[in-house]
Amino acid sequence: MIAVKVAAWQAPLLPAGSMQALHLIQVRVAWCEAEGISILCCPEAILGGLADYSESPGAFAIDTRDGRLDTLLAPLASHTVTTIVGFTEVAENGRLYNAAAVFERGAVTGIYRKLHPAIRRSVYHAGTDTPVFRIAGLTFGIVICNDSNFPEPARLMAGQGAVALFIPSNNGLPAIRSNAALVDHTRSVDIAMAVEHSVWVIRADVAGDNGALRSYGSSSIVDPRGTVIQSSRPLSEDLIFAEIGPPSAGYQIA
Repeated sequence: MIAVKVAAWQAPLLPAGSMQALHLIQVRVAWCEAEGISILCCPEAILGGLADYSESPGAFAIDTRDGRLDTLLAPLASHTVTTIVGFTEVAENGRLYNAAAVFERGAVTGIYRKLHPAIRRSVYHAGTDTPVFRIAGLTFGIVICNDSNFPEPARLMAGQGAVALFIPSNNGLPAIRSNAALVDHTRSVDIAMAVEHSVWVIRADVAGDNGALRSYGSSSIVDPRGTVIQSSRPLSEDLIFAEIGPPSAGYQIA
């Protein structure tokens, strides 16, 4: 593995159903191109928000079989930057999945479906697969938000050669349940995962207040020794990035 520059975008917490993030991601992709960043991770369900908080959960769901997702993400096409984008997927049976797409050189080259949709209950069905992907010489897995609270996904991906785990997250909660302590808990989860599997952990969260939900933002980059080398500002949009490599090669803050 060679050194690769990666980034996590802590996005503003947008209203449910909003697709405004598409333009915001496009701006971030252009910035990443200029900075030599190869992989940009965006938050969970950044396109449209979490269906669990929508009165019409399927209204912004995307069918990935007909090329619609490729067309929607076309403004993010880049020769040098691969983007991980969270969205709601609708399958052939009408089931909804909390998913993340790997968008590489103008095409969706992989999909990960969240294995553990919610802590309590969810309109999403559970995914079943733990794929790994290879971009710019980096083998990595994707673990969506609550999946990081379970040991199995990370173990299976590390066993397939993943040296980095990207965690698209969406910790937007009703204000009464949202607090800074959730950031501390999330950080401890990321550190434990990094150390146990000797992997880099790159988490991208949302942050701010949209009138219905609030998120403090837990975005960070943790190295395989469990050192938090980058963390985001609380309650604010942010972008954190670093040059990562194999454990023996160390790292540089980009």
